[in-house]
Amino acid sequence: MDRIPRRELAEHIAGEVTMSDDPGATLRKWRTEFDVTGAQLADALDVSPSVVSDYESGRRDSPGIGVVRRFVESLLDIDESRGGDRIRQFARVLSAGFDSEIVHDLREYSATIPLRRFYDAVEPVAVITGGDDEGSGDDSRTVAGHTVINSIQAISRLSSEEFYRLYGQSTNRALVFTGVTSGEGPLVALRVATPTPTAVVLHGLSPDELWEYAPQLARTDGYSLAVTEQPLKEMLAALRDLP
Repeated sequence: MDRIPRRELAEHIAGEVTMSDDPGATLRKWRTEFDVTGAQLADALDVSPSVVSDYESGRRDSPGIGVVRRFVESLLDIDESRGGDRIRQFARVLSAGFDSEIVHDLREYSATIPLRRFYDAVEPVAVITGGDDEGSGDDSRTVAGHTVINSIQAISRLSSEEFYRLYGQSTNRALVFTGVTSGEGPLVALRVATPTPTAVVLHGLSPDELWEYAPQLARTDGYSLAVTEQPLKEMLAALRDLP
């Protein structure tokens, strides 16, 4: 694995922990982000699980830089032993200028894939509109990548220029917004960051909860719109299997 993304990610995590008002909670956040249990991390650190728990809960004094370094390196070693998916995922997000609180994942595919294949991964409850082709199956459409975004963080923290960077290398992509209540916020925000993507997925919604003007907006702007209630962790895992 390329050592540069790993080193940059290690520096980012260590800096975030060191500067945090609650270092233990930040340690726990990153362990969870890497899908590593306390027992697995303790084994890699050659300590008891209670030591990891004590640091994360704040029962021990704030960890020094040596402890933080060992913690971070162990997380990255565990991920590399599994294939390095999390390292690549977070490195892509950081290289685009975002952090994991705003962007869960940002990927460019090795080749364009049919939009229906992307939808197979996110398991939409419904495809509300196929966009300008009006085909719910979207057989003629392709995407070249995806970005999974925390909608509240993106809308509250990003400028219109930064919002546009969510497209990565191509606007021919699917944008997945998490943390939505009706979809109104992210869909209105998209009108500022033109051009529009190929597809938009609103995560955590049922069709009945969707903003009433959402289908009309999608048809007007020409993107495919879908909603999904698939658990976020499962969705991200499925998206990692795309080419």
